[in-house]
Amino acid sequence: MIPWEHLDTAAIPGEAGTLRLMRRGTEYSIQLDRNELMNSRLSGSEEALARLSAERVAGVKAPRVLIGGYGMGFTLRAALSLLPETAQVTVAEIVPAVLAWARGPMAKLTGGSLDDPRVSIREADVAAVIRERPGAWDAILLDVDNGPDGLTRTENDRLYDAAGLGAARAALRPKGVLAVWSAHPDAAFTRRLGQAGFSVEEVATRARGKRGARHVIWLAGR
Repeated sequence: MIPWEHLDTAAIPGEAGTLRLMRRGTEYSIQLDRNELMNSRLSGSEEALARLSAERVAGVKAPRVLIGGYGMGFTLRAALSLLPETAQVTVAEIVPAVLAWARGPMAKLTGGSLDDPRVSIREADVAAVIRERPGAWDAILLDVDNGPDGLTRTENDRLYDAAGLGAARAALRPKGVLAVWSAHPDAAFTRRLGQAGFSVEEVATRARGKRGARHVIWLAGR
């Protein structure tokens, strides 16, 4: 078997942990310390996050979409393939090295998506971007942790608590959607979404085809 090659390490702003970029042949892995966050062979549920969100804004002439967390770009690429040419897509990524990896060793995976004229990049905390302006977005897509808790950054907890969900709801336009990716179900988070005033749909999806790990996407309508 081809061994893993360690390509780079990046500090997470404000945290003690680090992200590691690994490669094995044509396969890439981003790890939080020693725990794998994402793998280039497993993109199904991230693509579903984009597809389900795009379906919710299909009637909007020029949708404004915020994607929290670039990762390996699966959600961004899928969103661009589904959204109209009039769409505006903002990607908020707090770790600059992740974007450098996308343009460097993982450029083939990126496929030019970061240079799409519909895309703007913010090297910023998505929680701060959400709070900047009310009624700014038709869809907010969050894939910054392995679930609705601050795994990669403890500060990310504020995305999923009552105040964070209230901020996300305020940032959405009428009939907008907050879509949240998770590696596991979380009944308490489903209840918090409802308590924040969202209509909630919980969708089960697969990481890869029909046999991959089961993941969850919440679609919270304003």
